[in-house]
Amino acid sequence: MMIGSPETVTLVPMSRIEVLNSRERNSRVFEEIVDNIKAIGLKKPITVAERPGADGQPAYILVCGEGRLNAFQLLGETHIPALVVDVTDEDALIMSLAENIARRGHRPLEILADIELLLARGCSDEDIVHRTGLSAKYVRDIVFLLRKGEERLIEAVQRGSIPLTTALEIARAKVGDDHLGEMLQEAYETGQLKGHQIAEAKRLIERRKSDGPKSRSPRSKLPASTVSLVKTYQAEVARQHKMVLKAEHAHQRLLLVVEGLRTLFADENFVTLLRAEGLDSLPKYLADRIPTVSERI
Repeated sequence: MMIGSPETVTLVPMSRIEVLNSRERNSRVFEEIVDNIKAIGLKKPITVAERPGADGQPAYILVCGEGRLNAFQLLGETHIPALVVDVTDEDALIMSLAENIARRGHRPLEILADIELLLARGCSDEDIVHRTGLSAKYVRDIVFLLRKGEERLIEAVQRGSIPLTTALEIARAKVGDDHLGEMLQEAYETGQLKGHQIAEAKRLIERRKSDGPKSRSPRSKLPASTVSLVKTYQAEVARQHKMVLKAEHAHQRLLLVVEGLRTLFADENFVTLLRAEGLDSLPKYLADRIPTVSERI
């Protein structure tokens, strides 16, 4: 509930405002905020929640507008226009998170910590989705990493050294086989496998595991190290590439056969000979590719 009219703006002493969830900001963007406020003033007030201060005077926690607050402080102001809302600490945090998400454009590397903080305060996956507007899948993915305690992967995602999708593939591999997950992570971190290759290597090894030991040939032996994992993946890629080349070669040969048959069936003497020998039909696959055949034999 808003104290007073929603349109009422109160001048709040900045020395009485506490920032609970401070953010690092892009210096260029912050300079633009400062320049805009200096030129035209504050277009949108900050939002704060009032709390009793230790000295008996009103104190405030910041809900939204840290950039504007910092800009006012840099410009030497002592008070700032603010909307004072009556919300709990949890709701204040969620409102702050929602504004950050909207400002950042849902960039995953920057809101992972916010979701972790909401989980720590007892919010469920559904609560986070409902209150922040994030997609359910995205929230589930982030929460999966957090609840699995994947500190190394989370740190790698936060510093931008590994994409979120790749981190998820590695974490999910660890659920069924911690050793496989560790090998995949090392392969990525050392540059031996790229993002999409991590997923492909994971599916390859999981498929071989599901086949069972009885059906496993020497070629499908499970890797025991990162080096053997990479070699296994590279061998499978080479094998599939060879299969594609063989299929393309067979297709070209079939096209030559079809073209030769089309030429033969254009010869009336050849068609008459086929009728005489009782060879007046073709496999449907070939007949469909030589439209005139069914009309002539």
